[in-house]
Amino acid sequence: MNAIILLSGGLDSSTVLAWAKAEGRECFALSFDYGQRHRIELERAAEIAERIGAVEHRVLSIDLRAFGGSALTADIEVPKDRVDGHGHLAEGAEDTIPITYVPARNTIFLSFALAYAEVRDAGEIWLGINAIDYSGYPDCRPEYLAAFQTLADLATKAGVEGHGPRFVSPLADLGKTEIVRKARELGVPVERTFSCYDPGNAGEPCGRCDSCILRAAALADA
Repeated sequence: MNAIILLSGGLDSSTVLAWAKAEGRECFALSFDYGQRHRIELERAAEIAERIGAVEHRVLSIDLRAFGGSALTADIEVPKDRVDGHGHLAEGAEDTIPITYVPARNTIFLSFALAYAEVRDAGEIWLGINAIDYSGYPDCRPEYLAAFQTLADLATKAGVEGHGPRFVSPLADLGKTEIVRKARELGVPVERTFSCYDPGNAGEPCGRCDSCILRAAALADA
């Protein structure tokens, strides 16, 4: 079966690509250059797609900096030190959606993935959304993906004909440590994945954003 894999170059999406490949899928990887400050992830996505064995890897350019509204797409400071060394949020932080949320990003990405799936006759779209650890992003929740599945079934030729792609989110109920263990089990080059929200000029991780701290804690735990 052909499958579209949303691939950012981070730990989660790389694990999803390897998982789909292990399940015998012909994987078509899709990444987005959307104006994010952590663009080094695109280099890593290309490397990982090749190493894991994607049939094809496409990078689409969408300038979400035109809208801004996020620390990833505007000149807004990325929050630092919100998470302790054990992966726990500071008190009160869990009650707010972080400024690293990019407005409607997953809805935009999944819409493009639907188009790609129809062209490649893909029966599945795999993505690495995960709401267990910390993010609070509204477009990472299971109910969001279920609603988008309904939309996909109504909005595409394949869906109307009864053979539209199914969304697969195998990491949805896994904690970050479990994801690291699964990645290692699947042979993902974990050290080449990139997860920092605010890398330096040479691409080095900041070590202090939510993503960096959660990754470090999970690697230590695993």
